[in-house]
Amino acid sequence: MTTKIQSVHFDADKKLLNHVEEKLSKLKVFHEGIISSDVILRLDKGDNNSNKVAEIKLHAPGHELFAKKQCTTFEEAVDTACDALKTQIIKHKEKQFAK
Repeated sequence: MTTKIQSVHFDADKKLLNHVEEKLSKLKVFHEGIISSDVILRLDKGDNNSNKVAEIKLHAPGHELFAKKQCTTFEEAVDTACDALKTQIIKHKEKQFAK
């Protein structure tokens, strides 16, 4: 799976990039057909603490899955977005096998 990571309005360090790739590689367990993923990490304008946004789009044959989460840290945002994608993958597979 190829992963394209963009960081908007900041430079992501190697530790954060490795965390993102590690989390996305774990999704491969739930869906073997994932071709690629696009990740956008950005700082949201706002006065509150939770201004870190992670947007993840997974590309698989026949469908795309998307999750966007906003949290206090990028790691937390990526974790919750991956959890949401995991739920979407499981629901998608259940629908496929129900047919």
